[in-house]
Amino acid sequence: MRRTDTIEITIPGIPIAKKRPRFVRRGKFVGTYNCQDTEEGKFKWELLRAVLPCRDGEDPLFLSGEPVGLRIIFYMPIPESISKKKRAELYWHTKKPDTDNLVKFVKDCGNGVLWADDSQVCLAEARKIYADVPKTEIMMDAL
Repeated sequence: MRRTDTIEITIPGIPIAKKRPRFVRRGKFVGTYNCQDTEEGKFKWELLRAVLPCRDGEDPLFLSGEPVGLRIIFYMPIPESISKKKRAELYWHTKKPDTDNLVKFVKDCGNGVLWADDSQVCLAEARKIYADVPKTEIMMDAL
């Protein structure tokens, strides 16, 4: 095991969910493309900036074969239409996007930066809550 401490990363901005691939027809052929390339690039850039002091050169934080435990808290923005009185009562975010799609986006963007492959994540816990400042908090442990 390389790491014994918990690594914590905070990514500012509204959490992003993984979208399905899109298909395009070109004559007789059907192709696929990822409509989230820009969003994934920005998220990976934020991950790299956050973990740069912890990385050994170009290697990901957790090398191939190392099991990883992952805890993520998604702080979702409070809608403007909610009154100040009701804002105090809000906690759990039960609207779209789904938690599993949010986690999927984080795990896919972490490939090559946080871990060699997202199949290394053996334990995952996630929650979505309302907050005044939207962000994504990621906590990782070597298992």
